[in-house]
Amino acid sequence: MRAAPGAPTRRAELAAAVDRLSAAGIPSARVDAEWLLAAVLGVGRVEARLDLDRALPAAVAARYEAAVGRRARREPLQQIVGWEAFRGLRVRLTADVLVPRPETETLVEWALELLPPPRPGVRLLALDLGTGSGVIACALAAERRDVDVVAIDMSRAAAAVARENARQLGLAEHVTVVVGDLSDPLGRGCADLLVSNPPYLPSAILSGLEPEVGAHEPRLALDGGGDGLRVIRRIVTSAREVLRPSAPLLLETAGGSQAGAVAGLLRAAGFTGVGVRADLAGVDRFVAGRA
Repeated sequence: MRAAPGAPTRRAELAAAVDRLSAAGIPSARVDAEWLLAAVLGVGRVEARLDLDRALPAAVAARYEAAVGRRARREPLQQIVGWEAFRGLRVRLTADVLVPRPETETLVEWALELLPPPRPGVRLLALDLGTGSGVIACALAAERRDVDVVAIDMSRAAAAVARENARQLGLAEHVTVVVGDLSDPLGRGCADLLVSNPPYLPSAILSGLEPEVGAHEPRLALDGGGDGLRVIRRIVTSAREVLRPSAPLLLETAGGSQAGAVAGLLRAAGFTGVGVRADLAGVDRFVAGRA
């Protein structure tokens, strides 16, 4: 339906949103404005960009203005629309969990390479420590149907998000979400893989992060202590107890020199075949070794 004279159109509302987000210092203003419009219309981004001279009903325009206002206050786009895509999965997000980063897809890719090959009648067990939204656990279970994943997080709110994502993706039979501290809820020598994207940022830098991260993502999932390695040290120490012989430990780090430091921690703890892999930007970020 074409807009009546004086009625708001998609084009006009979109242009106003782009101006507002640009003024708020958001470099991806146009893309974000389109995604927000798509969200309130209940369509895809491409469809939202079609027929921009159609009228935007007052109720929809009000929801759009509210969503744009949230983004202008630097709330992450993914928290506003409520989801993010990750390795072909659409995962639900809330303010209780980190927004999945594209580089973490490389972590999952390497984890899949490190798992033993499928064998008829044999099921494998993977552990995802600090699961957050459950995105790593769900990706592993979706791409290796012979793998059961225990996803652990000390935040009950995050665990609830992970559990719901596993259910909505049809993976609840193979992803078990546990509220706990690292590998405490598990037995000895039970896991074929331990993977984690843990808190790894030094505490001192958190106040200087972009508002989308520092003000809107959970500090528990970011703060790695004074040198960023507080949680990683605990994972490395406890990993050998829960991993089967020769099973891999795989960690995401802040990258660069921290990746080298984590590789040193694994070697000192007796892990073998320790290696480092770069992220999509070419920064050494992921570290793996075998128990």
